[in-house]
Order: sequence, then C-alpha cells, then structure tokens
Amino acid sequence: MSPRKITLMGQLGDVDLRLLRIFRKVVECGGFSSAEVDLDISRAAISMAMSDLEARLSMRLCQRGRSGFQLTSEGQAVFEATMQLLAAVEDFRTRVNGLHSSLTGELNIGITDNLVTLPNMQVTEALRALKARGDNVHINIRMTPPNDIEMAVLGGSLHAGVVPELKRVPGLDYLALYEEQSALYCSDRHPLFVCEAPSVDEIAGYDAVVPSYAQTPEIKRVHEALKPMASATDREGVAFLVLTGSYLGFLPTHFARRWSDHGRMKRLAPDTFEYATRYYAITRKGRPPNLVLESFLEELRSLVEALPRDEQGSG
Repeated sequence: MSPRKITLMGQLGDVDLRLLRIFRKVVECGGFSSAEVDLDISRAAISMAMSDLEARLSMRLCQRGRSGFQLTSEGQAVFEATMQLLAAVEDFRTRVNGLHSSLTGELNIGITDNLVTLPNMQVTEALRALKARGDNVHINIRMTPPNDIEMAVLGGSLHAGVVPELKRVPGLDYLALYEEQSALYCSDRHPLFVCEAPSVDEIAGYDAVVPSYAQTPEIKRVHEALKPMASATDREGVAFLVLTGSYLGFLPTHFARRWSDHGRMKRLAPDTFEYATRYYAITRKGRPPNLVLESFLEELRSLVEALPRDEQGSG
C-alpha cells in the first residue's frame, strides 16, 4: 500500500490566515500564556485555535505541557512557511494600497520605547499630519526592541520603524531624525544626592545599573567607569532601579525630567557622564509603492528639515 498523501489545505481562507497569525504570535512569544496579552484572547481560545490549525494541517505543530512549549520539526517548517506567507499577504496589501489615488490603507510602524517625551521627536506630528490627509488611514504602532523592529521591516510586517543607530543593516534605508541626550542620575535617596560636585572616583565607587540591551561601542565605554551591580533590559527598568536609591544609572534627559524637575533625581558629573544617541526612521530598500508610507515619510522629512539648526538633534 502506498503511503497516504496529506493535503495541507485547499483554498486558503480568512480562517486559515487567522489561525496562522495566532500560531505566529504563539511562537514569537514562546508559549500560550505569553501570547494572551498580545493577542487579547484567552489561553483557552489560543489552545482551541492551535488545535484547529493542527487538525486542518493534519500534523502536530508543538509540544505543550509541564515541560514547556516547543515546536516539533514539522511545526518549525510550518512556522517558516507562515512567516513567508504572511509577509506575502502584507506585500499584496501594500501594493494594492499603492494603487489608490487617495490615502487608504494601513501604516504599520515599530517604535523603540520611552521616546514620546523627546521634545523634538517629530513622529507624533508626522502621524497627525498623515491622518489629516486621509480619514481612511489606519495606523498600527508596535513598541518593541530595535532588533525586532529591523527584522520586521525587512520581513515586511512593519512598513517603517524608529530605532537608535547601533549598526547599519543592509537592506534598510535610514532617515536621520534627532539625537537623544543621556546622562548619569541618582535618586534623592542616594548618598550622592546631597553632594554638590562628586568626583569621578567617588561616583565610580557606588553600585550602578547597566543596560543589557544593545549599545554602540562608544556608549559602552562611557559605562566602563561605573561599578556594574545590576542590569536592565530597557530604560524604564533602569529608572526603577535608580529610584530605589541603591544604584546610579544612565537615562535619557527628557525621560528623567519627570523626576529631576520634582527633586527626585539628580544629574551627576554632566561633563563626564553623558552621551548622545542618534535615532533614525528605517524602511526597506526596494519596497513596493505605498502611498500611505511615502506620505508619512514626506511629512516626517519636512518636519525634521523645518527644525532650527540648533534644535536639530537636541534631546
């Protein structure tokens, strides 16, 4: 008897795409529980969707239980095919949107966290201008780490991103936006808070929190003078630890202002402990025509160029 041939799917419908999007998010989050918040559906609903997908595909996609979530070999292959399929669907949507003479469609943009308080951050105004140009524009913002934004823009699930310049990625176009200034802070609970002008040696003797997220070599060198006794995956985590009074830490000056203006944080040795981070809007090279995206970039570029020279790049 010849082996049974399995037909994975007949015609691909909306139900299949919905199940595949749930599957993608479960894999990206590393399990059902972690995907609940991103998907905004219950774990039971996610489990049912995964079971439906496995039934439609006639194969086991993952192991789940006490040992944790893990893809099967078939599941890994289906996940890779899913990423290609959903990117193709988004590419089709983008191409169709580009045919419209008026602004209609979606703008999917990824932004690094804690940037909304940056004074010259023009993304908000560009989005406002974009929406004013077309009531049928639907804007989706994803707050995620820079590396994830770069991969999503390259893969087509995001049209654009706003990221710090760590290293230039082949395949991406970069539009310079602004610089973010960062400085070293302690809280009002820390012994250095009452010191008028602590020396570099004094500062180096206290525990500090260092970032575990990607940094340029120049920024890493600024941290080398500190005593690393804690780490954080983002700037909000750094702020949490600085506010304990037990650690020093670098924060963007615009982000720290909510505490420094009320006497809860103090900037230390600004001539020594400071650095600037340049931020860029990124898009994929060779991207298909997309009137919504091009209009957003046009508004963004115009706003940045209109800034006074001495304000461009200030944070």
